[in-house]
Amino acid sequence: MEQSCHAIFDSIEEGVFTVDLKWRITSFNRAAEKITGVPKMEALGRPCLEVFSADICQNNCAIRKALKENRPVFNLPVYMNRSDSRRIPIAVNATILRDDKGRMIGGVETFRDLSHLSELQRSFQEPRVFEKMVSKNNRMLEIFSTLKRVADSSCIVLIEGATGTGKELLARAVHKHSPQKKGPFVPVNCGALPDTLVESELFGYKAGAFTDAKMDKPGRFARAQNGTIFLDEIGDIPHSLQVRLLRVLEDGSYEPLGSVRPAKTNARVVVASHRKLDRLVGEGKFREDLFFRVNVIKLTLPTLSERKEDIPVLAEHFIQRFGRKKKKRILGFTQEAMAALMRYDWPGNVRELENAIEHAFVLCQDEKIGLRHLPDTVLADIHVAIGNAPATLKEIEKQAILRALQRNNWKKLVTARELGINKNTLRRKIVRYGLAAKNQGRSHDKTSRENPKQEANRSGTPGRVSV
Repeated sequence: MEQSCHAIFDSIEEGVFTVDLKWRITSFNRAAEKITGVPKMEALGRPCLEVFSADICQNNCAIRKALKENRPVFNLPVYMNRSDSRRIPIAVNATILRDDKGRMIGGVETFRDLSHLSELQRSFQEPRVFEKMVSKNNRMLEIFSTLKRVADSSCIVLIEGATGTGKELLARAVHKHSPQKKGPFVPVNCGALPDTLVESELFGYKAGAFTDAKMDKPGRFARAQNGTIFLDEIGDIPHSLQVRLLRVLEDGSYEPLGSVRPAKTNARVVVASHRKLDRLVGEGKFREDLFFRVNVIKLTLPTLSERKEDIPVLAEHFIQRFGRKKKKRILGFTQEAMAALMRYDWPGNVRELENAIEHAFVLCQDEKIGLRHLPDTVLADIHVAIGNAPATLKEIEKQAILRALQRNNWKKLVTARELGINKNTLRRKIVRYGLAAKNQGRSHDKTSRENPKQEANRSGTPGRVSV
């Protein structure tokens, strides 16, 4: 009979283990070995906390809860840390273990691996990674879906977006998917070059062209031969040089300083600006003919405040990257810390978020990054919002939800997407925090029930891709 029980015990797909009243493991089935990565013989006799390392073990143990409340615990979703340091989602059940006379002798816990389910759910969501860019924002996904077609062409690409939104990453992605991908990618920050050096940097010079020019020096266009040249902050190029740049873009020819013969380049050209070039044309700071030449295909990157649903995804991405680089393991963020990240407006965009996560990563010695690890700029914004009171999860979350609702004109579906939560979850939190505005009536109820496509269309234009 006992052998039959063990056979059944080892044949089920769920992990199962039992503990005595001293919390030592007394049985451990094959599925438990597979899911935890711990062999049965290593698990038996050890405290369950050493073997089954889940988020709830320290403060909210499922078996302890079942014993304390004298009733089973069902389908508790948690994360478990395997023996190989991999963190996986599981669902836990726990109940009391009794002998033949009904006396409590320990507890039993069953758990199932939800990794495949999580991967399946993610596969039905929008793509999240394109090259080194991470997003699930509709405007960004529109750009991702267009980028390969853009890269296949030989057209000039104009990338517009605020500082820190990832213009160079996008330019590198264009290069990587273009026919010139085996050639060099040559970035030039036009705004960082003094006016007197822009011409020689772009076009190069011949020996004797000026004092100290003792030998030929190829310019960036020459170095980008058979590849891609990326002219960042093209709006900062001196007006006097814009006509020479126009000639290069028109027929691929230019003259290095001191040369009497034109040189040719076949480099793919990608340009970028944090300012609207059409406005610079109106102000007389950028040539209209040059603007028309570079404005063939335009990609406009949204600011991070316009794609706040990406903050959790980006933050997790940066944590994983820093973890691999520093050989340090951090599991994620406390709810308070994530609420603070969601609430902050990020004027420096993705670059500022990356720096903030690195700051927190260096300071954090715990399993998760908390409020005290975040930069002062993020925390200062919280304290202003809650009147310098101690920051609590409820206060921070309430403020984050309120600001998101106000920002989206109380459109619940759009707000839920921005916050990265389910619409029904948002409704419950609105009621819980008493956030429903006094003037909320049938008009807003109607808005919340409207067709998602209609609401998405009114919430903002997709990532602009002009051809």
